[in-house]
Amino acid sequence: MTDSAPISPSPRHWAAMGLLACIWGATFLSMRTILDELPPASVVAWRVGPAALILWTVVALRRLPVPTGARAWASLAVMGLLNNAIPFGLQAWGQQFIPTGLTAILNASTAVSGVLVAALLLADERLSRRRAIGVAIGFAGVATAIGPGALRDLDPASIAQLAVVGSGISYAFAGVWGRTRLGGVHPVAAAAGMLTCSTLIAAPAAIWIDGPTIPHDPITWIALAYFSGVATAGAFLLYFALLRRVGSGNLMLVTLLVAPVAICLGAVVRGETLAGTTWAGFVLLAIGLAILDGRALRALRAGATRGA
Repeated sequence: MTDSAPISPSPRHWAAMGLLACIWGATFLSMRTILDELPPASVVAWRVGPAALILWTVVALRRLPVPTGARAWASLAVMGLLNNAIPFGLQAWGQQFIPTGLTAILNASTAVSGVLVAALLLADERLSRRRAIGVAIGFAGVATAIGPGALRDLDPASIAQLAVVGSGISYAFAGVWGRTRLGGVHPVAAAAGMLTCSTLIAAPAAIWIDGPTIPHDPITWIALAYFSGVATAGAFLLYFALLRRVGSGNLMLVTLLVAPVAICLGAVVRGETLAGTTWAGFVLLAIGLAILDGRALRALRAGATRGA
């Protein structure tokens, strides 16, 4: 991410970004549905394994170059741990105890964590004054959504919220790792390799923790098909296609749309409600993300200049 003006998406690209937000927003509902039958470690294994097979099929059909060499696969293994196994596991465990919408709101802190971690670890990702303000307001929103008693009363719901925030931090480190170690790998092949490595981590862990698990409820199978095929493999393909055309700055806006989709689905399908502090936290987080994005501030400055 840079401070330069972002690319202006076409109406078709805006529609695709809205579709991606809906896909990711429904991810949290599908995870909650799967958790009704499967334990968290198994949820992760069932998510990454089929998604890896789908992406390798795409790699074969498009005849994309496959990563080779021990160094490349070691980097993909670390990426699979940071971008899949750890965050997927933390989110699945946490969503047993907190509403779908709250999980999505806390997951939105990924963008804020990403800016901070990149500023700490990458020389060309400086933390400008605007970014520092955006990060501060974003984390204030996270703290408000979690609530002041979370650290005082460490019950399962409080720990679950911290686990979801931890998943965002893991994603942030994954972003830095991917940028510094996987620059020469085609993104779809990198995603396939990453998911393969995360499967080799998650599947044995699930068998060790949960034992072999096979869903029986047809609703679980439908949710798994969506969770792995659409929300993981399909979303990766759509994300990388959009990234080339609209840039990372515009894709940050998708983060703002994911949480409202998840909140609405959780309310309609599962009858979930969110506390007032949660809504206040989301508003603060949205303001922080808007400041990080920068275009709202540029529009205000342009309007002030024209009105002067």
